[in-house]
Formats: sequence, structure tokens, C-alpha cells
Amino acid sequence: MICIDLEASGLAVESYPIEVAWACTDSGRSDSFLINPASVSDWTYWDEYAEELHGIEPELLQREGISAAQACERLNRALEGQQVISDAFEYDSFWLNRLYQAAGMKPEFRLTGLESVLGGEQLLQYRLIARAQFRRHRAMPDVVDLINAIQAVQNGRPEGT
Repeated sequence: MICIDLEASGLAVESYPIEVAWACTDSGRSDSFLINPASVSDWTYWDEYAEELHGIEPELLQREGISAAQACERLNRALEGQQVISDAFEYDSFWLNRLYQAAGMKPEFRLTGLESVLGGEQLLQYRLIARAQFRRHRAMPDVVDLINAIQAVQNGRPEGT
């Protein structure tokens, strides 16, 4: 199972991804990186409230972030042909689309929601666990929390991770 999480410049339609992380439970492989918005000319929207949540400052992105094209190449190389799970499918698919459009590329993996690994009752149990988790709003810790919550439900431990 491969799970992904993205952090963004905000929640508005002008927002864009600024951090991506993914992890694979089978292989133990994972990756996390920042994206430099200066690599895309129209990525200028910044929500200070979102910055308070994730704690990622624009200066950090400029200093340590990779370009949108490098981000797409890195994701495609690592995730080619795979199903990748998001617990916030609508948001993450929006931001991945923005990322790949900016780079003039297409994802070589398939993003799916939780329903691809959890059934109806399990989805309810997942939501209870996820609400109880303290999400840091940084991509890799959130991926770890996502995996822990999915595995807790799948293993019949809905009371906690």
C-alpha cells in the first residue's frame, strides 16, 4: 500500500502544492520534498493561516524546494504504475493536477481515495481514528498517521493506532 499527502499554499482555487510525501508499507520506501513556487510563474497565492498550520515559510521553499518539473519527475520515477492512496482525495488530486499542469506533464500513477482500501464500516472507523490523531500538517508525519489509521482499521483495532 502506498499513501501520499500534500501540503499547500492554502485552500483557495489559486493554491498550489508546496510539500509532498509518500510511503509504501510493502517496501518501506518513502520520499518527502518541498516544492519551490518560484519555479512556476503564476504560483503567487499565499495564505498566512495555512502557513500557521503547516509551519512552512516561503523562504524555506525558495531555499530547499525543488522545481515543479523535478517534483513530477521524482514522483513518476518512484510511483510509476502504482495505485497511490489519499485520505483527502479531492484536495490532493486538485494539487497534483496543478503540479503536473505547471510542469506540462502527466502522472504515471493512479491516485485513489480511501474507498479503494476500506469499505463502508471501515471508512467510519477510519474517520473516528483520524479525528483522534494529532495531525501535524506536515506531509510525512501525516502519511505515517494515515498508514497507521488504515492499518488499525484493517487489523480490527479501531479503538486506536
